[in-house]
Amino acid sequence: MLKNQIVHLIIITGTIAATLFLKGCQNKPTITKAPDLHQKWELQAGDRIAGYEIISGLGDLSLELQGKAIYAPAKGKTTMDNRHCLYFDSPEIPNYLFRLCGLQNPTPGNLQKGDEIGKAQQLQFATLRQHPSGKWAIVEPSKQILEKLLKSS
Repeated sequence: MLKNQIVHLIIITGTIAATLFLKGCQNKPTITKAPDLHQKWELQAGDRIAGYEIISGLGDLSLELQGKAIYAPAKGKTTMDNRHCLYFDSPEIPNYLFRLCGLQNPTPGNLQKGDEIGKAQQLQFATLRQHPSGKWAIVEPSKQILEKLLKSS
């Protein structure tokens, strides 16, 4: 009887250990430092006012997606910052980054054009362009890029 209980306990322990190991091997987003922006405003996304967090700032567009998905506009990769905003970068769209905040279960790493990046109730979107100095500036978003984000190819 005791021997059966020990064997059962070993099986359960092994199952739990294997599950935790596999969970740890899943593709996790890389946490990176947000790009160094050329513009500096007094109020920035992530700041707190009277206990409330600012979730978007000057230059961000807010899109009411109602839980729908957004898609990679080109072949590229994503990284995540400490605010859990995803940055999409593609060699097909050089010198631009697309910041996507508000995603639920975002897809980290390498993506093909049309792959789902994530879903959002409300998406905060910004387009960043890199200056020759290496700093980034928030610029007007492209209607074509937004359309590609919102429609699977």
